[in-house]
Amino acid sequence: MIEIALLAIAVLVLTLTLGVPLPWCFGASLMVMYFVGGVPMKGMMLWGFQQLGNPALLAIPLFVLAGTIMSESGIAASLLRLVNAFIGHVRGGLGIVAAISCALIGAISGSGLTGVAAIGPLLIPEMEKRGYPREYATALIANSSILGLLIPPSVTMIIYGWVTDTSILACFLATLGPGLLIMTNFSIVNLWMSRKFNLILDDKPTITELGSEVTKRGIHAFPALLMPVMILGGIYGGIMTPTESAALALIYAVPIGFLVYRGLRWNNFLSACKEAGTAVGTIMFMILFSMILGQMFVFEGIPQKLVGAIFGITENKVLLLIFINILLFLVGMVVNDATAIILVAPLLLPLMQAIGVDPIQFAAIMGVNTAMGGVTPPYASILYLGARIGNVKVTKVIPPAMILIVTGYLPVVFLTSFWPDLSLYLPRLFGY
Repeated sequence: MIEIALLAIAVLVLTLTLGVPLPWCFGASLMVMYFVGGVPMKGMMLWGFQQLGNPALLAIPLFVLAGTIMSESGIAASLLRLVNAFIGHVRGGLGIVAAISCALIGAISGSGLTGVAAIGPLLIPEMEKRGYPREYATALIANSSILGLLIPPSVTMIIYGWVTDTSILACFLATLGPGLLIMTNFSIVNLWMSRKFNLILDDKPTITELGSEVTKRGIHAFPALLMPVMILGGIYGGIMTPTESAALALIYAVPIGFLVYRGLRWNNFLSACKEAGTAVGTIMFMILFSMILGQMFVFEGIPQKLVGAIFGITENKVLLLIFINILLFLVGMVVNDATAIILVAPLLLPLMQAIGVDPIQFAAIMGVNTAMGGVTPPYASILYLGARIGNVKVTKVIPPAMILIVTGYLPVVFLTSFWPDLSLYLPRLFGY
């Protein structure tokens, strides 16, 4: 039966390569398992629809809609101005503003696309005006935007926790350390890169001027800053579930966008709802088909056979972790983060547990690898969106993006895999 499973995976990869919409790629693999492998479909379909009724999945459309509304509302601009008040006058400070602002947006929206959509139009032209090459500014913002996949709450971690039956709150905490470390790496690399640019800097403010400006912008940004405090504080304070916090984020974002920052209008509100609905529909179809396919693999004992086959090659933990990281990176290069987690996590989790890797640590390993895939061609959806927003050719964005990936991401991938405390310290601190 493993030959049929490999054929189904081959069909999945082929259809993905040909550009077939993601849900139908999984559907084609299902047809292979049904018609060629003879796996019963009726019970699997009923099981799949039953899984879609899980309340945890309701957090996904709520966070996606809150993120799209937030990108239209002016919340991002307010956060950006506040961060810029602290370090905008420092050489390379505007690049640090980009990295930190994208992390803050990620802490609100749970999506990588929201960061580049909200920050890119505001900051890319400003960075170019201050002396940054446009392609570098675009690459920095696109790379920083995927911090939204790591800084909690994260849609991908909701999906991982659901498909692997792991605590979603623990998964949120597991990716926080790696996410903040990547943000720090980007800031340091940006300071080094900025030495090569002929930058125009603001005059250094006095302590009084700085305090006055920070206070003024802080008051204006307070409603935006309150959003992640309510979301994360509610979750980790035990007051709300992730689904309830997602609902609160949506309820809060609408009046703030309409009445406080006034960036939200009826037309762009409807546009945001339509965009979110399209994205959520695609995600849910993909979850349904991919979960059924994964369950078929489990039904046929494919994960156990995979573990046995790999252990037949080597049982060295270091080599296996290196191999799995390479595999996850390659998968992330050809499919989006949610697809990669749904497809790969149930197959590889038994192997990771067999070599002593905690499922919570594996959440962080999958998170950083699939996030990196979002800016690594050929898939690179976030990088392509950044290039479109920045109005620059992708071929010009790729070289600076690769520098940021090699210096900012790869060290964190290595640390997440071989230093468990990076991803496990916070979950253990909170009792997970």
